[in-house]
Parts: sequence; C-alpha cells; structure tokens
Amino acid sequence: MLQIYCKNINKSKSFPIGSRLLDIYKGFELNMPFGPANAKVNNKIEGLKYRVYNNKDVEFQNIQSDSGMRTYVRSLCFVLCKAVEELYPNGSIMLEHLISKGYFCRLNLDRSIGLDDVQRIKQRMSEIIAEDIPFHRHERHTTEVVELFRQKGMTDKVKLLETSGNLYSFYYSLGDTIDYYYGSLLPSTGYLHLFDLIKYYDGLLLRVPNREQPDKLEEVVKQEKMLEVIKEHRRWNQILEVGTVGDFNTACNAGRATELINISEALQEKRISQIAEEIYCRGKEGNPVKLILISGPSSSGKTTFSKRLSVQLMASGLRPYPISLDDYFVDRELTPRDENGEYDYESLYALDLEFFNQQLQALLSGEEVELPRFDFTTGKRTPSGNHLRVTDNMILILEGIHALNPELTPHIPDDKKYKIFVSALTTILLDNHNYIPATDNRLLRRIIRDYKYRGYSAEETISRWGSVRAGEDKWITPYQENADAMFNSALLFELAVIKDYAEPILRKVPNNRPEYSEAYRLRKFLEYFIPLQDKELPPTSLLREFLGGSSFRY
Repeated sequence: MLQIYCKNINKSKSFPIGSRLLDIYKGFELNMPFGPANAKVNNKIEGLKYRVYNNKDVEFQNIQSDSGMRTYVRSLCFVLCKAVEELYPNGSIMLEHLISKGYFCRLNLDRSIGLDDVQRIKQRMSEIIAEDIPFHRHERHTTEVVELFRQKGMTDKVKLLETSGNLYSFYYSLGDTIDYYYGSLLPSTGYLHLFDLIKYYDGLLLRVPNREQPDKLEEVVKQEKMLEVIKEHRRWNQILEVGTVGDFNTACNAGRATELINISEALQEKRISQIAEEIYCRGKEGNPVKLILISGPSSSGKTTFSKRLSVQLMASGLRPYPISLDDYFVDRELTPRDENGEYDYESLYALDLEFFNQQLQALLSGEEVELPRFDFTTGKRTPSGNHLRVTDNMILILEGIHALNPELTPHIPDDKKYKIFVSALTTILLDNHNYIPATDNRLLRRIIRDYKYRGYSAEETISRWGSVRAGEDKWITPYQENADAMFNSALLFELAVIKDYAEPILRKVPNNRPEYSEAYRLRKFLEYFIPLQDKELPPTSLLREFLGGSSFRY
C-alpha cells in the first residue's frame, strides 16, 4: 500500500501500489463539478490513467483550471480529427489557432466545404462521444512511433519527433485512429460533455465550454481583423515551407536559420513601414492624424513597436512625440479597488480621464500645456516643468492597455486618431493537430524580462500571470477589433531563441511550489525546438526588448 495526500480536501488515505489517479479520485469520494480532467502529482500534471507507485501529493483539476481546460480541448480535438478521418479518408484537418473564443480549424478537401459537411462532422463527433471510447497512451521507441506516423502520411509528426532528439516517444489511440498530442487526454470520450462545431469564414470553429460556467459554451466573438492577420502570416509560413515546428527544425538543420531570421525581421519592418505610410498619406489627403493609440496585452512588444514606428514616421518627415499614460494616474487614495480590496491599477478609472482629455484637447487645438509627472513613491501627480505645443508635423503617440478603449479619448474626433493593436500571434504550429498558444509565447517573454530587468523569479511571474490575463480579458480584448491596424509581434524563429534564455530560469522553480507544474510544462514544450543563438538578431529586433542588446532605450 502507499499513502496519497489529496490536496483538494487535505486528507491522506492508503491505496494499492499501482493505483490509477482515477481510482484514487473515486477512493477519496470526491464529487468535483465538471471534473476531474487531470491531476497535479507532486505539482506535475498527469492524466487520470497515470499509475502511482510511491507516496504522492495529488490535486485533482477540473476544466475550470488552465490545465484541465487544455486536457478537455485536446481530447475534443482528437474526436474531431477522428471524425474527419472516418468521413473524409482523402481529406485532412488543421487546428490552427484560438480565435473568437473557439478554435479555428481548416478542413482540406478537394472542394469547398458546405454546411452539410459541418453537420456530418458534428454528428459523427457526437456519436464518438456517446460511445465513450477510451483514449489510450502508448510509449515506444521513437523510431517505431515515427514509422507509424509515416505509414499514415502524417509527415508533420514525423518531422517533429525525428528532430526532437528523444529516445522514446508516445502517441495516443482512439479506436483505430492514432494521433500525437502534447499533454494529457481525458480517460474516454464520454468525459466530453459539451461542444459545438460551426462554419466560420473559410474554415470551422470548434466551440468549447466557458471556463467560469462550464455548462455553457463560450460565446462567439467576431474577430475578423485578427483572423486576417493570422491568415496572412500563415500564408508566409507556407511560402517559406515552415508551417510547423518539425518544418522549422528541419530547415535549421539544413542551414536555413539565418535566412528565416532575416526574412522574419524584414516582414515585420515592412509591416511597420506600411502602417507609417498609411498614417503619412492621411496627412497628404488633408486629414492628418494627430494621435496614434497603441494597445496590446502584456509582453506583446508595444514599446519596441512604438519606437520602430517612430523611426519610420520620422523618415516620412513627421515628428512623433510619446506621451505616457502612467503620468495621468489619479492620486493613489482615489484609485479604484478590486474584489480583494487591493488597488486596481489596471482599471481604466485609475486614470484621471477628465484631466487627460482636457490636456489632449488643448494640445490638438494648438495650445501649450505643461505635462504632468506621476510620483510613484508618493502616489501623487505633480507638474513636470515640461511644456508642449503640437506643431503641424507633430504626432502624439500614446501607448497603453486602454489605448483602444473609446472611453479613454471620447472627445477626440476619430479622424484625428489612428489605432493600432499589437500582440504576439504565434502562427507556427507544433504539428497540424497541436497549435501553440500565443499566451505561452508572451508568458515566456515576460518570464525572461522580469528575471533579467525586474528581479522577479519565474515562480513570481507565473503566480501573477492569471491576474494579468484576467485584466487583459477585461480591458484589452473587447476593444482590439477597434484598431485601424493590427501588428503581429511574434517572430517565426523566436521560441527557438528564447529556449536557452528561459530554460535555466524555469528550472529554478522549486518542485514543492504550485507554480512548478506550469514551469515544467513550459520546459517540456521548449524541448521540441532546436535552439538558436541570438547573435544574428539585429539590435532593433522586437525580441531584444526581452532578451537585451537593443539599440533602443527603455
């Protein structure tokens, strides 16, 4: 017998050696709503069929947790892929990215897809779920697993596993369908209680449960502009023949790393130049832009983007002038408080909106104003002694999380504003059935920057990430489609460069801390990439904001 300590109820109990987590869950008589989906075993996520052979701490997770929802979505994706394989033996499906609160999928057939195709796939998925078919995990020598996928024509998985450098690899089976998924799956299809599949532009949208209310589906939010940005970058990936991590690793092994870095950097510079040209042309047409508003989530590279945009604007004869929203905070005691009674500095109403708009209106009317300075030590706003008057060729640049919120600048005419949304929209796939979350890309950037420049450990950054994401969902995401332009700050090669920076920092998270499970997951994810040195990155690269070595001052 062995001792299992269940952190859900803070109790210990004896179980036979080799017990599955699912047996342990039942043994503790837990009745977890919408669960369990997986469990933390000594702070490492494992599937419910995992067998325990030593004394362990166990904490079961449902789909209201990040890891539980990931397990649910992966399992649902496998059901989707199985349904497509059965219905369209000569077709294929790609799970490309998270958008509109669902997962965008591209069904590749020798014809255009119709509503009847969507209905057939959805019906077959429902049947597979009703049959309660078990998911099985198999571990074999990598050469055997690679050969299995080669026989199935799954070259994306062949390249991924061949370049991963692992002696042994695993794969999953669902009936007679095999596939590869990064992370655990549910015990069986019967655990999938809710989903939907709808036609979405030229693809499909796989809808999943809402995290807060798992008995309801996430509402579909239209994100047409973001979809176009992602599709544009996917097209470039296809032109470069680097759509998946396996493709990328193979290209690097073939000596193409420098080419991929140079092209990725050139594409970003070209896009920044296009945005600057559009702003300049508005002035030539007699309707000059006077205020550029730049928003985006944490670690999206907004600061470097604004600096590079400023360079391009100056090259067009314009004079960009940055204004910091941080200097317009209300005095600290007037700051709104969150549900825990703490100051909510991310709230729009932590800013003195009336004073801010008064100064903006005065500046755009040609008046001279004295800009404020916020003293973070005293929590008070004071005069800065810095006077500003906007001249004919001057453009104000405002960067901040609220920049696209209409409530920030309600009195400034829309034709005087140019709104830009910046985010790291990762478009390279792990393989055709495993997308890479953009949030993982941004979290890794932030872990490196926090450690290098702010003295925070990976443990501290990971522990705050949930509240950061919640603030983004509240104050940034609802307004991103207001943008006149969207800029994708993710670079095709960046996770391979980030790898050597992030891994040592992630290893410092102690395994007795709750954040260890996330640090371990990110470390395992980075193992898929062949590492690249950053020596060939230009000093103006957006990635330099996080890694260091930038020619810009921050």
